[in-house]
This record gives sequence, structure tokens and C-alpha cells, in this order.
Amino acid sequence: MSLIVFALAYVLVMNLIGFSLMGIDKSKARKKAWRIPEATLFLFAIFGGSLGSLIGMYVFHHKTRHWYFVVGMPLILIIQIIAVYMISRLPITITYM
Repeated sequence: MSLIVFALAYVLVMNLIGFSLMGIDKSKARKKAWRIPEATLFLFAIFGGSLGSLIGMYVFHHKTRHWYFVVGMPLILIIQIIAVYMISRLPITITYM
């Protein structure tokens, strides 16, 4: 498996998890059940699931009244996009055996 395929698969899975966590937490909030900690929601966003988490926020109308989510999730996504762009500009060549 190439590095690009692995990275894309990783990001896809993290975004699906981030999206799902927003839906699950919203469902638990309605039922007044045990909730997913906010730190967990942010960790999945930081580790590659920011787009899925952001989409999940607005699809499920969850955490949209908390300024730190409304500002934090897009900020994490922007930082990740900039990081990917900067890394892609590095003069590095990856060779495979």
C-alpha cells in the first residue's frame, strides 16, 4: 500500500468517525444519556477528522452554540489544509523499495 493511499484512507476513516461522533453525541444529548467528552470530539478533529466533525456539527445541529466549536473546528481544518500544502511543497522525494 502506498503512502498516499494509506494517508487518504486514514483521513477518510477519521472524518467518518468525527462525523459519527457528532451524531452519536447529539443523540445522547437528546436522551439525557452519558455524553462523549468535548475533548474527545476535538481530538478526533485534530488527528485528521476536522472536516467530518465540522460537517457533523451542522448536519446534526450539534455544538453550534458553543463558540469554541464554531471557531475551533474551522480553525483546525484551516491549519490542517495549510500544513498539507506546506508539506507538499517540501523538496522531499520518497522512494520505495
